[in-house]
Amino acid sequence: MMHIISREGGQDAGKAKRSEAGLPLFSDKEREDMCGIAGWIDWQEDLTKKQAVLQSMVETLALRGPDASGMYICRQAALGHRRLSVIDPEGGQQPMLRRRGDFTYVITYNGELYNTAELRDELTALGNDFTSTSDTEVLLEAFMEWGPQCVDRLNGIFAFAIWDERNQSLFLARDRLGVKPLFYRHKGNSLIFGSEIKAVLAHPDVAPEVDAEGLAEIFMVGPARTPGNGVFRGVNELKPGYCAVYNRQGLKVRQYWSLISKPHGDDFLSTLTKVRDLVHDAVTRQLISDVPLCTLLSGGLDSSVITAIASKIYKKSGRQLNTYSVEYVDNEKYFSENSFQPNRDAPWVERASRFLGTCHHEILLDTPELAGVLEQAARARDLPGMADVDTSLYLFSREIKKGATVGLSGECADEVFGGYPWFYREEMVRSTVFPWSTNPEMRLQWLSPELTKHSLFKEYPYQRYQEALAEVSRLPGEAPEASRMREIFYLSLTRWMPTLLDRKDRMSMAFGLELRVPFCDHRLVEYVWNVPWEMKNYRQREKGLLRQALTSLLPEDVLWRKKSPYPKTHNPSFFDTVRAKLLEVQNNPSSPILPLLDTKKIREFTETDAAKSPMPWFGQLMGGPQLMAYLVQVNAWMCQNKVRIVL
Repeated sequence: MMHIISREGGQDAGKAKRSEAGLPLFSDKEREDMCGIAGWIDWQEDLTKKQAVLQSMVETLALRGPDASGMYICRQAALGHRRLSVIDPEGGQQPMLRRRGDFTYVITYNGELYNTAELRDELTALGNDFTSTSDTEVLLEAFMEWGPQCVDRLNGIFAFAIWDERNQSLFLARDRLGVKPLFYRHKGNSLIFGSEIKAVLAHPDVAPEVDAEGLAEIFMVGPARTPGNGVFRGVNELKPGYCAVYNRQGLKVRQYWSLISKPHGDDFLSTLTKVRDLVHDAVTRQLISDVPLCTLLSGGLDSSVITAIASKIYKKSGRQLNTYSVEYVDNEKYFSENSFQPNRDAPWVERASRFLGTCHHEILLDTPELAGVLEQAARARDLPGMADVDTSLYLFSREIKKGATVGLSGECADEVFGGYPWFYREEMVRSTVFPWSTNPEMRLQWLSPELTKHSLFKEYPYQRYQEALAEVSRLPGEAPEASRMREIFYLSLTRWMPTLLDRKDRMSMAFGLELRVPFCDHRLVEYVWNVPWEMKNYRQREKGLLRQALTSLLPEDVLWRKKSPYPKTHNPSFFDTVRAKLLEVQNNPSSPILPLLDTKKIREFTETDAAKSPMPWFGQLMGGPQLMAYLVQVNAWMCQNKVRIVL
């Protein structure tokens, strides 16, 4: 059997010699294009002759992994990797190979394990030896020891693939909450996979085709996305908490983790203690890094809690924690408080940073920049996204990367503890569709008659909503009100949160910045899932349980500050800029989005001040201007991917 193991760089002659010897070839050469994995299993093709195909797939992920690149190819398996070095830069090079007896195991892995030390100790006690401090090696040894059941032991964020030479099979797995992405296309005798859709599309056998269901994802639920749906025809997402085995018998996908409903046995004081301990442990574990680390600080509860724990740990070792916040030019001039955004972040950031003694960096963004990178953000995400909510994080990540490679973010506390308006506002709680997008009919009016004649578009969001409700683990005997709140939490954790995690991963990894999310620790999510709403809603405040659990960690005014969503620009020039961009799209007869829209209605909307309205289009941050920006992104996405519509 022939193996080719290569890592880019070096002289051609040296590369040939090492390939013949079955030795790795590395380069530290940085590329312009994110840690990413890609691969191809084929039972008919000889993949040793297809190195160029794998190379093209890996190249699409170079921004995710600017530090190193590698490939492993044998007759039936081709695995590639782009690396962002965070733990043991020398010892964790990939794809990584280990032998057991006469057979080889190969891993390509994206993520971090936060229980590496415990797993290494357990594996060492079983007789396994280690040559590095890398969590990659621990993960590979865990699979060799326990097989597919190894996922049950992992605490971390991950997407990985392991080629098992002995059994001629590929094992794929993704973390429980879906922090790290993984997509695949299975057809006939082949399986193609990658961290991002663009890696799958780089394979010549995968066409960039979008059918009616894909368009319904874009226009009727977007920028959210149904779990498992890759939008492009034939492209699937390995869902959070799922793993898969691909061998000559076919592809078998199974769910290894889900939210299980059961009675909550702890009283309120015990619950507070448990929550405090879980949050503290999650943050502490995620501070492990061999490269510069920071926290993102908005002055709100979630980021301030993480920063407080991290800064205390740093101080014990004589270090000062770096923190970063984002602000916008002239925001203090244009900001107007409302029920969703009661106050600006900037004064609260200063208050928290001063109290915690961090070295703080404020990143100031200007409105033209936010609109100017809409197309780049769509490219990074592989799909149209959350408009300026995406581009602000895209630019923010670019600046953070200049001083840090890893950051901790407060994302997901709202989903876990109940922080959004739809947990409190009666009309949203009682919604018969996703509460962050309560008017699907409004979306229909922008679409062309050719699309709306398909009943799929009208029914799609309602069908997807009912499918989500059918997944909820029920608690026998639960009161109707409590049961409904359980549904709202499930919708938030499995349909809303992935949208934000997608955004977080793509916008940050576009600059080789890894953002970790301690509130996504599965132990914390599992525990809080079964805490009764009355406890979570302590003092009738959003995330009241979390606030009370962390009393004394922060000043009272910071601890109980009313929730304010991710900061955004309030400068009216954003509206003017995106309107001009959308008019440019409309005035170009070759714009691929035009046949999909009711162009007359879109133009009427764009050319009037109605587009300024805070319409309930998607969540609390996306109104009229963001709808225009979203359409600009849809058009850019279609151009970038040469999308072909198949109805």
